[in-house]
Amino acid sequence: MSREEAWELLTEYNQEEFHLEHARVVEETMKYFADKLGYKEEVEFWGNVGLLHDLDFEQYPNEHCIKSQEIMKEKGLDERLIHATASHGYGLTVDVEPVHEMEKVLFAVDELTGLIGASVLMRPSKSIQDLELSSLKKKFKSKGFAAGCSREVIQQGADQLGWTLDELLQKTLDAMKTFQE
Repeated sequence: MSREEAWELLTEYNQEEFHLEHARVVEETMKYFADKLGYKEEVEFWGNVGLLHDLDFEQYPNEHCIKSQEIMKEKGLDERLIHATASHGYGLTVDVEPVHEMEKVLFAVDELTGLIGASVLMRPSKSIQDLELSSLKKKFKSKGFAAGCSREVIQQGADQLGWTLDELLQKTLDAMKTFQE
């Protein structure tokens, strides 16, 4: 599946700019990690997984990661794509466990990219470029800040990857700095 085909599918089920922007952020973050973790030949695939991970969320929030599997199967998409996108809902909405390193990265960065995005909006500069790990950690520890971003899921993601929380925060921050202002 090409990036253009993935975008076409995404926009068939999503119109809200917030969801489209989140999809693009996760796409770029996944591409960064594919490159950094030694999966250069799969950068586009990792990107498509990030782009399509919330395919069903806007129209079917109560069937998140369930309806997307049905949609993708009906479209005849690659089983790896279906499993990977569904796995970010592991323990939340589905029992599809993240197995591949790519799936563990998606699980870890989905919520975290939202927390980082919210942190950037609170900065005087409104720029990710001057956001440092220490500031991000303060926002992470503040339960009231970006309360919709599950700290538990972020920590579980770090654990699945075998990374410390600080490593996950810094690596994801580094990733987002490559494509955001």
